[in-house]
Amino acid sequence: MPPGKRNKFIFVTGGVVSSLGKGLTSASMGALLENRGLSLAMVKLDPYINVDPGTMSPYQHGEVYVTDDGAETDLDLGHYERFTSLNTSKGSNYTAGRIYNAVIQKERRGEYLGATVQVIPHVTDEIKAAILRAAEGADVCIVEVGGTVGDIESLPFLEAIRQLKADLGRENVAYVHLTLVPNIHTAGELKTKPTQHSVKELLSIGIQADIIICRAEQAVPPDIKKKIALFCNVPVDCVISARDVDTIYALPLELAKEGLDDKLAELLNIWSRAPRLERWEQIVEKTRNPKSEVVIGVVGKYVHLPDTYKSLTEALHHGGLANDARVVLRYLDSEVIEKEGPSKLLADVDGILVPGGFGVRGTEGKIAAVRYAREKKVPFFGICLGLQMAVIEFARSVVGWSDANSSEFDESVAHRVIDLMDEQRNVVDKGGTMRLGAMPCVLKQGSVAREAYGGAAEVSERHRHRYEVSNRWREEIGARGLAFSGTSPDGKLVEMIEVPDHPWFVGCQFHPELRSRPWRPHPLFKAFIAASLKSRRLLR
Repeated sequence: MPPGKRNKFIFVTGGVVSSLGKGLTSASMGALLENRGLSLAMVKLDPYINVDPGTMSPYQHGEVYVTDDGAETDLDLGHYERFTSLNTSKGSNYTAGRIYNAVIQKERRGEYLGATVQVIPHVTDEIKAAILRAAEGADVCIVEVGGTVGDIESLPFLEAIRQLKADLGRENVAYVHLTLVPNIHTAGELKTKPTQHSVKELLSIGIQADIIICRAEQAVPPDIKKKIALFCNVPVDCVISARDVDTIYALPLELAKEGLDDKLAELLNIWSRAPRLERWEQIVEKTRNPKSEVVIGVVGKYVHLPDTYKSLTEALHHGGLANDARVVLRYLDSEVIEKEGPSKLLADVDGILVPGGFGVRGTEGKIAAVRYAREKKVPFFGICLGLQMAVIEFARSVVGWSDANSSEFDESVAHRVIDLMDEQRNVVDKGGTMRLGAMPCVLKQGSVAREAYGGAAEVSERHRHRYEVSNRWREEIGARGLAFSGTSPDGKLVEMIEVPDHPWFVGCQFHPELRSRPWRPHPLFKAFIAASLKSRRLLR
């Protein structure tokens, strides 16, 4: 951007229904603008009153995405990081609860000088200040407003972004509205009325959309674009079609074909180089035309809601890209495995992954899946709770402690091989008190883990958990063959485990999926998929 120019802001809103893909659309815009040589900041504003999503059920919110600095955030931040070079932070996600909490704390400290504290100006000023802080040092700041236009919870956020256009100047702000253009199959046509009503609702709040992105099953034809442009008061070239695509990584290419980044550059008076889309073309080509295929069984208890495992799903896909393979995911309910046993459900998978989770429900099914993988020599990858399940299974089946368990599930057993560390025992507040964020892990010489990381002696990974492998039983378990191949630098915390006499049996206490990118697959996922491919070839 030319010297002396101010930050540019793009505000993304959504209408008609939720889950239209504002996060992916925002991430794709970020990818296109970054490819033009512009520096980015990205922010997600969530209207719910929770301070963060850390205490919310996965069925309510889906995945909790954890940043390097230990913030528990919205899953859309994962999209931002997977589509751009950004490392997001606690300043990249603000909820209504966090905003109101900041306002109340200021009121208690007397910072409002006796004024009556109101939504306008105090709450909206807090929102604006958060956005402006996040944008510091970036050419363009993309701000996604969660929820749907018309929701009562989102009104303070929409009012704040309305004010920012007056504060910053119209040449520095663009409003992008994502809406649904449904295909009514019985009528055989796309309908524009939901979009018209949504744009009208946004206008009633004082925001005129500059660009309308139309989510539809198929490409939106020119005559429908003209109709939307006429009724919604935008130029026809500002009506962008966003049709369903076979892979999310094709979305930046689709939006580029529609001229979205060109139109944003024009509206915001941005001077930049032409976009370079070769990376996305290569990723899409490898996704669509792999040389082989591998089947991975994901054994969890939230399998009915794929958003719970969003980053995990993408990291497995990235591992496939690194091995030129299509990864076919088979989500398996651990409670069903408890009832029916693992043999039938896991018989035709090439690799088994047990992901993170909380609570006792379904854990015995996960332990049964771990035992199946260990005894049948199926490549196994345990993440967070998955590592803990592997330690429990080994303690029961190999060491011979039939009562081995986690104190999270049963505090009465003698062999609590998974337990709380001392600093966690007196924690009362549940939110934000786990072991969170990026922390170092020292890898053992000659281990499978160290080999997967290319020989690195130490790595940094993101954590989100409360329970740890108990040091009380480590020596006895290790003497029976379970290798503790990664630890904290002081050796007090187990970070990785593996079974040496197995094709590939690895567990990690951290969440490697949070660091995986389509152009830079995480080493552990790359190695796991490679081992699963080898297993497939041997079995078939």
